[in-house]
Amino acid sequence: MKKTHILWVDDEIDLLKPHVIFLEQKGYSVSTATNGHDAIEMVEQNEFDLFFLDENMPGLSGLETLTKLKEISPLTPVIMITKSEEENIMEDAIGANINDYLIKPVNPNQILLAIKKNIEKKRLVSEKTNQAYQSAFSSLGMEINDSLTHQDWINVYKKLVFWELELSSSQSGQMDEILQMQKNEANSAFTKFIKKNYANWFDSKNDDKPILSPNILREKLFPNLHSDKKTFLLVIDNLRFDQWKALQPAINEYYRTESEDLYYSILPTATQYSRNSLFSGLMPSEISKLYPELWKNDDEEGGKNLYEEEMLKNLLRKFNISDNIYFEKIIDIKNIKRTQDRIKEITRQHLLMVMIVNFVDNLSHART
Repeated sequence: MKKTHILWVDDEIDLLKPHVIFLEQKGYSVSTATNGHDAIEMVEQNEFDLFFLDENMPGLSGLETLTKLKEISPLTPVIMITKSEEENIMEDAIGANINDYLIKPVNPNQILLAIKKNIEKKRLVSEKTNQAYQSAFSSLGMEINDSLTHQDWINVYKKLVFWELELSSSQSGQMDEILQMQKNEANSAFTKFIKKNYANWFDSKNDDKPILSPNILREKLFPNLHSDKKTFLLVIDNLRFDQWKALQPAINEYYRTESEDLYYSILPTATQYSRNSLFSGLMPSEISKLYPELWKNDDEEGGKNLYEEEMLKNLLRKFNISDNIYFEKIIDIKNIKRTQDRIKEITRQHLLMVMIVNFVDNLSHART
């Protein structure tokens, strides 16, 4: 196996000789340089897996050297080492996209941990994730076999998604086949559960039923509107829970997730049924009966989701909520730009803003 090759740049490198020897004894190959110019020349001629870089050096400073090293080898991790604890220096270093920051004096174990975190993290995470899933496999299998309620199945699904994302991020692929087998087992058992219980969920006397498409808005949206809270409803058609979990870190850079709930779609789950049901608060047969002008059957020509705004307004009025809403279907970038340009005006004029995004649904249909 190829040794990890480290370049350590420090004008006092002789004083750090014990640390260099320690790393070599741990199986690392370490090259050294006493100044930025020599370091740049070495990087131009050799490949390195990691840079240790002193911040305060005569001639080219650590930050100046860092800029040059990034130009030559932009993907190589850089760990900056400094005597200074001044905040502005730390901010400059972090802003220059370093991977880690150590303050002198450093001890050997600190250095070793920094290397493992930046070089071996992927391997270590992969090994630990595989071990953790192997430990959880049996208990998850028992949960699949023992799931008796709609909430049990939500819990099982969340755990399967968790392990799918964990194993995917580890990129080892060793457990993929086993996880897929467990997902297939869960799908088979869930299908039997739905066949046995779905019809009972529409029995008015049954109190043990999940949130379904027709009642999701009154359960989750209307309490905000009754409190006169400005509310933005974003409906991303065909977005799965695992896809949401992949998007969540980016969303959480701007917003905090206060709650995360799952609901059951009606059957069929196709957009013309489930989304019309969501906005109308009715089952498709009820829409057809009460609002025949808003419903199109499968054999009728024309769009099947053309009247969602009217359906939602009818539902709002039914619950004594203002139907003065902003409703937009995002077809292309022009729709987004138009809404973005008017966002202040829209939020000032409307209590509820609704946006439907079809991008994920379009992608899924393109694949099939």
